Amino acid sequence: MAFPIGAPNDAFAKYFIGQSYLAPLSTEQVGVYNVTFEPGCRNNWHVHHAKSSGGQILVCVAGRGFYQEWGKPAQELRPGNVVNIAPGVKHWHGAAPDSWFSHLALEVPGEEASNEWLESVNDKEYLKATNKEA
Repeated sequence: MAFPIGAPNDAFAKYFIGQSYLAPLSTEQVGVYNVTFEPGCRNNWHVHHAKSSGGQILVCVAGRGFYQEWGKPAQELRPGNVVNIAPGVKHWHGAAPDSWFSHLALEVPGEEASNEWLESVNDKEYLKATNKEA
């Protein structure tokens, strides 16, 4: 992988199931972070709020993962995939059950932008979303 894996993402650990790692690549102009997930790791459902503009862009750089919006099927993610997440969309993202996964997370500047962390993605819904249910 071209980007550093970073340090354990301890500051946000309460919003993840499994271990994630965070490497800030740029904190000027636009925040750009490499987020790496161990197999099975995913973040909680969350929403990026903004009065105008805002949201998030994911640029997949390594491994295999998933992205899911509330009420929609999960999308498999591979290196080269880009996900544009509009403000106000409830979603989660993370690694496949059997693969490490890394993406660059870009914070889209917005007016009165904030993140709202919600409930975890439990094992049953995660396995169903990733097509691994028995």
